[in-house]
Amino acid sequence: MRHTLSVLVENEPGVLSRVAGLFSGRGFNIESLNVAPTMEKGVSLMTIVTGGDELIIEQIQKQLRKLITVVKVVDMNEVKHVDREMVLIKVNATEHTRAEVLRIVDIFRCKVVDVSPSELTLEATGDQGKIKALSNLLHRFGIKELARTGTVALRRSMQMKD
Repeated sequence: MRHTLSVLVENEPGVLSRVAGLFSGRGFNIESLNVAPTMEKGVSLMTIVTGGDELIIEQIQKQLRKLITVVKVVDMNEVKHVDREMVLIKVNATEHTRAEVLRIVDIFRCKVVDVSPSELTLEATGDQGKIKALSNLLHRFGIKELARTGTVALRRSMQMKD
């Protein structure tokens, strides 16, 4: 099963290498990794998407918590959260297909960020399902390049009950 781990770490050289080494040394795969500084000085947030059953995810969390530079580990699958990913897609768009590609852009609330006579470069943000659905629809036009950011996730705010 796919899990999104939110890992607060001290922002210092070698932290990313130690975390990646922990995964590779134990034969775990990182499907997506996103790292950036937080608002707190000296602290970064790593969002790691990995797969495995509950025992494997528990083992990964325990191993992460043993690293001195790790401040906090949260399995986002255990809390209500929002997650998003950004993708840039360069797709063929001839004069015959451009209108149809632009209809898809509109439906998926994408942005056109670059235009040429034969291609469009699109930017889209959404969850993994939206990105996959968009890619599947654009595939028939010919996707020339695709770059994804990886998942970012935050715990949902407390919701008031009616």
